[in-house]
Amino acid sequence: MPITRRSFVAATGVAAFVAPFSGHPSSAETPLLTVASRTLEVNGKPAKVFGIEGRNGHRGLITNEGERFSGIVRNATADPLVMHWHGQVHAAADQDRARPNGGALAPAAQDIHDFLLTPGTHWMHSHQLTEQQLLAAPMITRERDAGDVQDIAVMLHDFAFRSPAEILSELGAANAHEAGAHGSTGSLPGGRASSPMPGHPGMNHGSMPMGGMMHGKMNHRGGGMMPSMAGMRVHANDVRYDAYLANDRTLDDPEVVRVEKGGTARLRIVNGGTATAFFIDTGALEAECIAVDGSRCQPLKSRRFPLAQGQRIDLLVRIPREGGAFPIFAQVEADRRRTGIILTTAGAAIAKLDKSALEDAPYTSLALDERLRAMTPLPERKADRTYHLMLGEEVGYRWTINGKIHGEHQSLEARVGERIEIMFMNPTMMMHPMHLHGHHFQVVGSRAGRFSGPVRDTIIVPPHTPVMVAFDADKPGAWYIHCHHLYHMATGMMTELSVS
Repeated sequence: MPITRRSFVAATGVAAFVAPFSGHPSSAETPLLTVASRTLEVNGKPAKVFGIEGRNGHRGLITNEGERFSGIVRNATADPLVMHWHGQVHAAADQDRARPNGGALAPAAQDIHDFLLTPGTHWMHSHQLTEQQLLAAPMITRERDAGDVQDIAVMLHDFAFRSPAEILSELGAANAHEAGAHGSTGSLPGGRASSPMPGHPGMNHGSMPMGGMMHGKMNHRGGGMMPSMAGMRVHANDVRYDAYLANDRTLDDPEVVRVEKGGTARLRIVNGGTATAFFIDTGALEAECIAVDGSRCQPLKSRRFPLAQGQRIDLLVRIPREGGAFPIFAQVEADRRRTGIILTTAGAAIAKLDKSALEDAPYTSLALDERLRAMTPLPERKADRTYHLMLGEEVGYRWTINGKIHGEHQSLEARVGERIEIMFMNPTMMMHPMHLHGHHFQVVGSRAGRFSGPVRDTIIVPPHTPVMVAFDADKPGAWYIHCHHLYHMATGMMTELSVS
């Protein structure tokens, strides 16, 4: 999906499909977005998945800062639809069905939207198990000061030929989220089993004390565990996938993007994986991280960056004057499997890429967030309310917050204008990417102490590691807080923030 400033409007048709809209559109009007089924070839086999198409025929939405999300979203599938506009902080609560009692958009029905688009790299996705079937797409609003660089959007997915309901059943779980969170959503229930996930003994971690965590007695790789955790180990990847995709393709036939010798490209990478964190590896090209989750940060150079489910990262890479072919990999956390794209200049030889790296990627941690600094941090201010959220797991693949699944939860309360701080605490054996709807927060603390970290909407909470975030409640409504591992959310790891 390469785009330059010179060709941006022509390539996307942005003037045509995000023009402000007045009155009520007729059913004959071309939708702003259409959600429909499509067939994709993966590993040489056809797979029926979902797609989100804009008026210009491209997947998702790519616009310029100052434009509005204004028009019709049509459900052309046979399934009820609950869309979430992830990162769109200007959308009021009633402009996003992914909210308590938000209901579902029926098949063949349409919603009307109108809100100012939030600048940066964001995305849209189903807040249902259908997210696993690629019901997601980029939602990028190019910043006014982005400069004359080539934009390249990269959408990552984990893919299975099995249905989401089958996966949930394999995990020994039931779909608690869709059964009651949105009303009738065409949920795909799996049978609840008494056994925990393979290789992960079920425990009620939600009742464990945090004393050791708060005093630096444990590290993110599991060292110095509490006595009650002895013999257990940190792990990742509890779902078995058939493939990993970058812009719908595996490394058997990766997307090849033409770049200019001596040019600069901005990689806008979205982790749309449902249960997989990746490490972005830019290989021979040093990259400069300039934004995370759509929010600018002070530039930081590296060649490898963690990217949890729901997170986004913007990387600037400079192409050598002599040109060449440059793979950009996304490697599965704690695994050798990977996907990616290839950046190439004219005439460069392109070698076949191995889908496995030479060694496992590490586990995700807070190392990047502890180094990043927000370009526009929150003003210094004392918190009006502080909440502690204990992330836990119980037998039967039941994931909890403060010992409760969604539906049993007690909402967090706030008033418009208040500064809220949330400390996430994770005594479980898995990383949890925690996401807050409707707001961006700043990462302000960990075992490393207080710091002015990046502004995000999804944060890695590693095993045995406390993470503090802060935000100003700026709009009324009920907003979900949940783990962005789809199957953790679906089985209960979600609560609500109620702002009045």
